[in-house]
Amino acid sequence: IMNAFGLMQIGLILSCTTIISSLQCNHLPLQQRKVIESSLRLLDKMGKKFPEQCLKEKMSFRFPTQVLQPRQKETLGAAIEEIFQHIFYIFSKNLTLAAWDGTALDQFQNGLYLQIEQLEACVIEKHTHYRRSKEVSRLKLKKYFQKIDCFLKDKQHDLCSWEISRAEMRRCLQLIDKVTRKI
Repeated sequence: IMNAFGLMQIGLILSCTTIISSLQCNHLPLQQRKVIESSLRLLDKMGKKFPEQCLKEKMSFRFPTQVLQPRQKETLGAAIEEIFQHIFYIFSKNLTLAAWDGTALDQFQNGLYLQIEQLEACVIEKHTHYRRSKEVSRLKLKKYFQKIDCFLKDKQHDLCSWEISRAEMRRCLQLIDKVTRKI
């Protein structure tokens, strides 16, 4: 049988955990900016300058910028979480021909993963409108990232397809950075 003191300790631990996680969520935009700055640096460090032979292969994937213009902060957080998950997925497979710095790639993936965990903890489902707009964003993002994934597959994950995708992810992160600076 647990005594009153033991129950008080558990209650104190739980309330501290809640306070700490809510403090982390309040600082999320600042944290995201730091993660994005770090991710952009790592993307640059992963590869060298964009190969000239790949310039003729440039591709327009058309990022759905409207997903980063919601009225609610939670919806924006959900969209950013979704983007990070897609980027993590793309940069987690068939990288043999990419010829990138492995350490920088690992750090890039780890940073994304930690940010996804943080966002998941902070993004709270509120009401139906929020869920509906989240679903629309999710579909637009899925379509965008599928284009990139198909492009990589069509090019058999060759060096140029990876470099073009890396440049696209850079643009994507820069858009998120621009939006989070306004919050």
